[in-house]
Amino acid sequence: MKAYIDVERCKGCGLCIENCPRGAIALTQHMNTGGYVYAAVETKKCVGCGICYTVCPDGAFSILNEGGDD
Repeated sequence: MKAYIDVERCKGCGLCIENCPRGAIALTQHMNTGGYVYAAVETKKCVGCGICYTVCPDGAFSILNEGGDD
C-alpha cells in the first residue's frame, strides 16, 4: 500500500507533511492549475499508513496497492 496524491486537489497546506511519520511527503516547486504549490509523495519511503489521507482537508490523497489498484 502506498499514498498517492491528486495534485489538482492539493492546496499545499502542509498538514500531510507535518503528520507523515516517515517524512515521505514534501512540497514541490511546481504549481497545479489552481495556482497552488502542491505536495508529492516519495513512494520509496511511504508505508501506506493513511495519516495523510486522514488529515488532508481537501481529499487529495488515496491509499492504493503499489500496482495502482485499490
